[in-house]
Amino acid sequence: MSNKHDRHTEHEDLKPVDNPKASSEQEPSEPIEKIDDEKADAETDWEQKYKETYDNYLRLFSEFDNFRKRNLKERAELIKTAGSEILSVILPVLDDFDRALQVMNETDSSMKQGITLIFHKLKQTLMERGLQEYNPMGELFDADLHEAITRVPSPKGEEKNTIIDVIEKGYKVHDKVIRYPKVVVVQ
Repeated sequence: MSNKHDRHTEHEDLKPVDNPKASSEQEPSEPIEKIDDEKADAETDWEQKYKETYDNYLRLFSEFDNFRKRNLKERAELIKTAGSEILSVILPVLDDFDRALQVMNETDSSMKQGITLIFHKLKQTLMERGLQEYNPMGELFDADLHEAITRVPSPKGEEKNTIIDVIEKGYKVHDKVIRYPKVVVVQ
């Protein structure tokens, strides 16, 4: 009997061991949900980071493309109007030629013919380089295109803000104004 008793005590001393399979089978929903939530969070974080990175990439690409286009446009404009500063310095010489020819109209000489030839040659060379004379006589005054020297009352019933006299011609280089015409405007 003592053997029986010993066996009974042996069984009583044994404590139940936690079996991982048994515990997961008993409580399956809680740990699996945690794992699924963690996976979903990790995937959401990854997708969010991917979207942010891709958005940044698109923005940078767009900015670079805009920069490139703007740079090309500025270069083309610079090439087109590169000589405008030099041309604007030469404009007073053209004005002096004009005045000299007006004074010389009274005389008929070979000197006048020589100056006329030089004047036309210079003017033609500048016109080939893109210089355009701008004479707004009879147009309506526009502050963006003209410089008003004075305003006078209408002598012949002219329309208000009409240009009736050009004191100094204006010039453009490839449609960019390099000198505004100085004009007299009807009040």
